[in-house]
Amino acid sequence: MVLRNVIAALLLLASTSMAMSGDMTGQASVIDGDTLEIHGRRIRLWGIDAPESSQLCRSDDSLQYRCGAKAANDLDAFIARRPVSCVPVSLDQYGRTVATCSVDGADLAEWLVRNGLALDWPRYSRGRYDPAQRGAEHTGRGIWVGSYVAPWLYRACMREGGTPGGCSDDTNAHP
Repeated sequence: MVLRNVIAALLLLASTSMAMSGDMTGQASVIDGDTLEIHGRRIRLWGIDAPESSQLCRSDDSLQYRCGAKAANDLDAFIARRPVSCVPVSLDQYGRTVATCSVDGADLAEWLVRNGLALDWPRYSRGRYDPAQRGAEHTGRGIWVGSYVAPWLYRACMREGGTPGGCSDDTNAHP
């Protein structure tokens, strides 16, 4: 029993160090607004939270649109098949590498937040992207042009059995 626990701990340590080893650079596939894949490895962008793929937001004309899909599509267009460089920070609860990533020196997380496609997630970022978020809010870019539900609240609603339309209801939107 003790030997099995030691082996399990060593395997976990080995997989963690493999997921955290060195910088990663390569062509990225956009999985969603805050997740990439490079060389078969899922990478979660550090410090931000983008709307989920199924999440809806309201535009300035009060019509709903798929803001999560928009974030992913706009990120893909910004990357434009250029090499993405990522520096691992940690692992998340799903075993994905959490990293800061850039294209030609532009921090992808900051770009997403500055364009109103994602939110600074102070729980993790300690406010790193707050200035970019305030700029997007001030100029009414992306989700700031209308109303939205914070992605972490949307996911909690969905876990409780909600529907994309109900969990995106702007009665729960930001103040």
